[in-house]
Amino acid sequence: MTKRRYNNKHTVSNGSSGQTDIADTLKGDPSLSAFTFDGPYSVTDAYDLLDSMCCVDNGRYYETPVDWKGFTRAFSQSPLHQSALYFKRNVLTGCFIPHPLLSRQAFSAFALDWFVFGNAYLERRTNRLGGPLKLQHVPALNTRRGSDLDTYWFIRQWKDEHEFKAGEVCHVMNPDIHQEIYGMPEYMAALLSASLSHSADKFRKLYYDNGSHAGCILYVGASQVDPESIKVVQKTLSEARGKGAFKNVLIHAPGGGKDGVQLLPFSQISAKDEFLNIKSATRSDLRDAHRIPPQLMGSMPEGTGSLGDIEKAARVFAINEMLPVMEAMKSVNDWLGMDVIRFNSYALLEDK
Repeated sequence: MTKRRYNNKHTVSNGSSGQTDIADTLKGDPSLSAFTFDGPYSVTDAYDLLDSMCCVDNGRYYETPVDWKGFTRAFSQSPLHQSALYFKRNVLTGCFIPHPLLSRQAFSAFALDWFVFGNAYLERRTNRLGGPLKLQHVPALNTRRGSDLDTYWFIRQWKDEHEFKAGEVCHVMNPDIHQEIYGMPEYMAALLSASLSHSADKFRKLYYDNGSHAGCILYVGASQVDPESIKVVQKTLSEARGKGAFKNVLIHAPGGGKDGVQLLPFSQISAKDEFLNIKSATRSDLRDAHRIPPQLMGSMPEGTGSLGDIEKAARVFAINEMLPVMEAMKSVNDWLGMDVIRFNSYALLEDK
């Protein structure tokens, strides 16, 4: 809590607008004091450092350009973001043809890693004769590329590390423009929108947990109110402000006006409207980042409009988005020397 007192001569003005300037009011009353209950909030983000991304070599393996755990947290921050990633995974899994070396479940996890992290790994398990026995999915969250670029490490904790032999792990990555050690997902530009959507949801939850009570300004200008009473009011406001969705402000200005005590609530309606605007804007950003037609995501048209033919949208999506991913994943076949990853044609692309 911060508290300020001013002893300057009272002057109230706000340029040509004619409105009372609170800064001038605070300076004008010799015994006026004001305080707030919340501290400062950080507004900086690590995403400002994306242009200087690099992979640090610790002598055994390269560190990731950004913290992979940040992607896992962002995965569940927005319903649209999570749903889009699952949708792409499901489309690929539905077209995948299982192989004796690669099960459908292992491929599903492999594909989800590719969409979430931009990196996917498969470990080749061999039999006693050195032939391939099975392909095992290796979680991208814990996998690191070795300093020689041919070996890979599985890292759970700083003291729980496993080094794969050279040639045991196949690495399929989505190329990045900043470095060539690891891939990066294609939704990086929309992470801030996902975070903003999550913050808006948290704000709405706090709003209702607070009993739909917005904060207020309690102005006390009566000179007969003693300091002890002000302290009681101050304590009551600080304890009744809920969980931080809004904050209350107490201004004590003895002899400051004709109305001794005034309760000035913040606008609750504007808070609700702003929530809807934020959700709408972030939803558009996430759709643009994932490039999935809204009708495939189960979205409803706004107003009386229409989203168009869903089958045509699905065909365009499959050709422009899914086919390139399928071809990228077939690099596993080149690495292994046999066709393990195969796909059926997307159902709507088949000739009728």
